[in-house]
Amino acid sequence: MATAKSVLFDRDQHKLILANGQSRNGFDVDNFLVHVDDLTGMRPTDLKGALKRAMGGDEVTVNVTRDDSVDDEYSIAEPISIKFSEGALSVSVGHATDEYDDEESATETLSTPLTPYLKRRRAWVANVEMNPNYYHPLIWDVEISCSPRGRDMAHLFRIAEGALALLQAFESGKLTRETTLDLLRSGNAQVLIGQEEGPWLDVKSAHYDLQSPSGKISIAQAVARFANAEHGGIVVVGMRGKKVPGGEIISSICPVPVNGRTLRSYQTAIEQHLYPPPDYLDIELVPADGGSLVVLHIPPQPEEHKPFLVHGAIVDGDVEGAFISIVRRRGESSIPITAPAVHATLAAGRALLRRGEIPKN
Repeated sequence: MATAKSVLFDRDQHKLILANGQSRNGFDVDNFLVHVDDLTGMRPTDLKGALKRAMGGDEVTVNVTRDDSVDDEYSIAEPISIKFSEGALSVSVGHATDEYDDEESATETLSTPLTPYLKRRRAWVANVEMNPNYYHPLIWDVEISCSPRGRDMAHLFRIAEGALALLQAFESGKLTRETTLDLLRSGNAQVLIGQEEGPWLDVKSAHYDLQSPSGKISIAQAVARFANAEHGGIVVVGMRGKKVPGGEIISSICPVPVNGRTLRSYQTAIEQHLYPPPDYLDIELVPADGGSLVVLHIPPQPEEHKPFLVHGAIVDGDVEGAFISIVRRRGESSIPITAPAVHATLAAGRALLRRGEIPKN
């Protein structure tokens, strides 16, 4: 049985017909406007077929709006569009900047921070060119090709949204945990200089002493702080912080020595001293200033796994191996989880056990 098309093109009306029966006008021969919600469930192969039928010139563009009216004359389009050209479907990101005045330098500079981000999402930069309709600022159209397998157009649109956020972060310095991680992975750690440490970012200028009990407990606590926090976090080893009024900023890059055992040493220390193991914890080396940084990425953790416990504590400078420490991140500092909070969590869990609502193992 054939699967119903998620989008069609009506030649008589020159409209895209959605699966729910709604239609979207073409405001000229090769331009359409859809709502961002229309992209959910829209298969790339179906859209490609519809645009191929609609094509009047060399390229068809589908602009996207969040305006409920979807009025092709008055709605504001997003800086992300969908293009069909030469038999291929792509998403195009319009990045506004006057930093580059030729396509060669723009291609190299804009592609570099995007490559690691896109690679993990089965996508790549296909082309970068100046939009001829804008001059101040210049708009650089970054065309992104994506593997469509197993995805709808909403997924591809979100990839483009992330790429745009990364380019904007790279230029403006306004960062999130996700864009910071992508900047680090792409070798652009210098963008972080001058940024504040905060609820999801911590830096350390030298390795933790993973040969000593105190060093192992310290790295386990550093990871636990973010695992117990709401938004996860990133620990960067190889960047120096500096105290300023109101907090601490990243002041410089100081790459750390690494060898074939570096990542395993960090992993082992965490495994020995942190329970439960955080979900999807990444420990990796990234390039910076001719050397390497160690980056530990702790995604937001399920609430039912908290609190994360560190086996061992450092009390007045002394290691207490039999102690259990529980810490979480708040702002630039770490705070202990209080005894009442721990007791409340344990009591709630025991109550669920008594009612048989969670397994005993």
